[in-house]
Amino acid sequence: MKILNYIRLKNIRNRLLILYLLIVASVVTYGQSEKKYVRQGNREYEKNKFSESEISYRRALDKNKSYPDAVFNTGDALYKQKKYDDAGKQFSENSTMNENRLKKAAAIYNLGNSLLMANKVKESIEAYKSSLKIKPDSPEAKYNLAYAQDLLKQQQQQQEQKQNQDKKDQNKNQKNNQENKKNQDDQKKQNNDQEKKQQQQEQQQSISKEDAERLLNAIANDEKNVQEKVKLAKAAKEKVRTLKNW
Repeated sequence: MKILNYIRLKNIRNRLLILYLLIVASVVTYGQSEKKYVRQGNREYEKNKFSESEISYRRALDKNKSYPDAVFNTGDALYKQKKYDDAGKQFSENSTMNENRLKKAAAIYNLGNSLLMANKVKESIEAYKSSLKIKPDSPEAKYNLAYAQDLLKQQQQQQEQKQNQDKKDQNKNQKNNQENKKNQDDQKKQNNDQEKKQQQQEQQQSISKEDAERLLNAIANDEKNVQEKVKLAKAAKEKVRTLKNW
């Protein structure tokens, strides 16, 4: 019985050992698979085949989503394809998962580059500052920080100039509108004055016509009165002539 128990125990231990070896082999194979895709992506990246390298890096991520190098390299491949927003997301994700301070600083630095190329200048300045806090002696981060700060200053100056020009244009338009309104009011007043003058002339003409009619009527009446006086005078003469002394 004791011998049988020993044999059974030995068999169990052998089975556990085999299972353990299988698990280890699986993990090693799994790790080798994701690294294989990363190495393949690196070769494609060096040949400027950035789209193909992105695919390879994403295959590595399919095997292990928490593989920092694959995340970082995917960001590099996206950046080279000018997909700056997507690249920035990869670098931001890598900076949070990476415990190596130099790799973390590199990820944040690349995040700054992605933001700068996406014209998010203020955000890129903050990224460069964060990278320099981790790695203060980085000449690239110092240079890009100074460049981004100068660029932001230029943009602000251009914005101020545009606002000032817009204000000048607005004041000019307002002044032109006021002048146009004044000209319209003057023209309207002039038109009203001309209408009034025309009405007055018409009234004067109308009065003159009435006066002429009155004058003609008066002349006609006078002429009628004269004619009647002449008739009366003639009649008086005739009466006088008919009177004779016998």
